[in-house]
Amino acid sequence: MSHLPPAFILGTGRCGSTLVHELIARHPATGFVTNLDDLGIRQGNAQQLTLWRRLPAAVSEKGRARLAPSEGYRVLAREVSPALVDPAQDPTAGDLTPWLEERLHAFVDKRLGGLDSAEIFLHKFTGWPRAQLIAAAFPQARFVHIVRDGRAVANSWLQMDWWKGHLGPQGWHFGPLPAHLEQEWDRAGRTQPALAAIAWRMLVDRHEECAAELGEQWLTVRYEDVLEDSRTHLTRILEHIGLTWTEAFEAGISRYTLSPGRKAAYLKDLSAEQVAGIEALIGPQLARYGYA
Repeated sequence: MSHLPPAFILGTGRCGSTLVHELIARHPATGFVTNLDDLGIRQGNAQQLTLWRRLPAAVSEKGRARLAPSEGYRVLAREVSPALVDPAQDPTAGDLTPWLEERLHAFVDKRLGGLDSAEIFLHKFTGWPRAQLIAAAFPQARFVHIVRDGRAVANSWLQMDWWKGHLGPQGWHFGPLPAHLEQEWDRAGRTQPALAAIAWRMLVDRHEECAAELGEQWLTVRYEDVLEDSRTHLTRILEHIGLTWTEAFEAGISRYTLSPGRKAAYLKDLSAEQVAGIEALIGPQLARYGYA
């Protein structure tokens, strides 16, 4: 079977990319990494995907025994390279060695092998986009950037047990802050809400740089728009990666209840002063994406 170029769902993290990844993975033409594959359980991989598509959305909920699509960082570290897992800066085409390219292709081919209905490999990355390195390895790859209101993302990060911002940029997920952002953090009082906002800004700016370089290979979709009008925006994503809306896909996503709830939870979880401080740091980015 001839395959479509691979497709990658990208986002900052806590941006709704997990939900979008799961929704698109309900399409029977997609092949992807499951959390069992990530744990090293590859036996019956085709059956894992088939079973997951037959189960309710609740089987994907985190914090329980589950079967779900996965970012697969453990299996990527084992079979490709840790350089793709937790880079201190966004990897570029200059980081793609022939050795790494061969391992990336083998990883994708292995996940599509034995999947009779799979036409496309679908994967999700959060944090740095990694898009320039991926596009160098797969020149026809398609990218879907899921963006969410930076105030909501910053608020959510601060509540996660994996958030390392309390260690400062020397100990967190994204490498050192550029000098101009370090200065802005200083002016903002070096608070955690300010640092989370700066992280969102840094990552979104980097996604925008990749978008400018990749042109028609790139699609940006707001998470809030998916919740408000899922048919329109999921169709946009499917068409961008080369798939169509089918009855099987519609049956799969009907298992989900999409609600715009909590999109302004930051107004309750943060003080008015903290929200104003965040907005002062990321105002231009919020405006570019249409966030009031």
